Amino acid sequence: MKTIQIDPVTRLEGHGKIEIFLNDDGDVENAYFQVPELRGFEKFCEGRPAEELSSIVTKICGVCPGCHHMASGKALDAVFGVTPPPTALKLRELFYMAHFIHSHIAHFYALAAPDFVVGPEANPSERNILGVINKVGIQIGTEVIKQRRLAQEIQALLGGHQTHVVMNIPGGVKKGLTEEQRDDIVKKAEGFVEFSKFTMQLFKDVVLGNKNYVDLILHGPYSLKLHSMGLVDEKNHVNFYDGKVRVVDTVGKELYKYAPHDYLDYIEEHVEPWTYLKFPFLKKIGWKGFIDGQESGLYHATPLSRLNAADGMATPIAQQEYEFMFKTLGGKPVHATLAMHWARLVELIYSAEHCLELAKDPDITGKVLRTPIEKIVGEGIGTVEAQRGTLTHHYWTDDKGMVRKVNLIVGTTNNHGPICMSIKKAAQGIIKKGEEITESSLNKIEMAFRAYDPCFSCATHSLPGQMRFILNIHDRQGNVIRSIKRD
Repeated sequence: MKTIQIDPVTRLEGHGKIEIFLNDDGDVENAYFQVPELRGFEKFCEGRPAEELSSIVTKICGVCPGCHHMASGKALDAVFGVTPPPTALKLRELFYMAHFIHSHIAHFYALAAPDFVVGPEANPSERNILGVINKVGIQIGTEVIKQRRLAQEIQALLGGHQTHVVMNIPGGVKKGLTEEQRDDIVKKAEGFVEFSKFTMQLFKDVVLGNKNYVDLILHGPYSLKLHSMGLVDEKNHVNFYDGKVRVVDTVGKELYKYAPHDYLDYIEEHVEPWTYLKFPFLKKIGWKGFIDGQESGLYHATPLSRLNAADGMATPIAQQEYEFMFKTLGGKPVHATLAMHWARLVELIYSAEHCLELAKDPDITGKVLRTPIEKIVGEGIGTVEAQRGTLTHHYWTDDKGMVRKVNLIVGTTNNHGPICMSIKKAAQGIIKKGEEITESSLNKIEMAFRAYDPCFSCATHSLPGQMRFILNIHDRQGNVIRSIKRD
């Protein structure tokens, strides 16, 4: 038995490693994705005043702090038994659209595009954001940075800070918008719509215009037939901030549609000894192990699964792109892992369009920003769609509002099982007996998890900003027979 180790994996938030085990014939027998550090965030939220949590949980992650802030804000509304007024809800959602815009732009251009615009077999020194800029031109690269900056300016304005957000309080938000500020956001949102349309066209030109890439998406070792989860509104359209959780099976039939506060009736978590990250599964089906197909208890919670679970998008241009994507890929549901990148761009357009809608809404500059607190219910659940999947915060407090217990099921945790399975399937399709294991081969394996835009916050980061990579191949006695290094 030989072992291949990819440690650390690259272009993700946090730290993880991949272990691939080869049998005596040189084929992949098994593969594991491991998160080797303990998060522990739920535990050190205990004993805090509940109203502090919406600020504390933004420290979970530097990439998706707004997601945790929004889920926490909704959970705290429930803990204190209050419903925010319309202006507060729309301000929260306006912030959230800007948060999605900056994150989806970052993932496409900095994390995903190097594999497609530059190429999966390109020299590693070129397969990065600078390589993308070199391919598409410095003017486009400058526009990428500009649009992310503008989205973060909106987050800072509404949230107090683009990362360490302090916007939400139980029952509402801390501050509102002036008419002048609203007019500025409208201009920025109009630019987001145009840039998102440009980005989609770039994807069509570079990826869909390349037969090899299309073949890789449709026929490469990148597909899993699993159930799909996503938050939907009353029309079953994709919604990031509010609605019910809808789960469709592997052929697109609705399995469940439940209110977020009922999540424990539908979701359970399995534990394996080789990783600190849990494995959520559909409770009514049960844990069946790492298998795909209709009988599996595992599900996807990704941009693609959100589109699979919904009946459409709530904005016109996004709806057109939604229809075009599924028509091109042969109908719903789609199980091609790499199509997650395409779905993410459909969501980028939706976020930009909805950002513009909200900015133009007369209620957005309303003056009633909070519903007063009158009681402590003692338990609250808040669910939103994070960029990486369905995110749930569940808090229990005592009668004085002090936190007794916290349960968090984050986007990437939902996808932990599928990520492990996707890596194994990719490794089995790429590594073959007698064929050289190259750096590009390993990158193609990493592409399987990178499509999920995984976020393992609270894990180890490299301070210099550069991640080293060492791959050791061992013989049956455990001796290193070959070593590949990435410095």
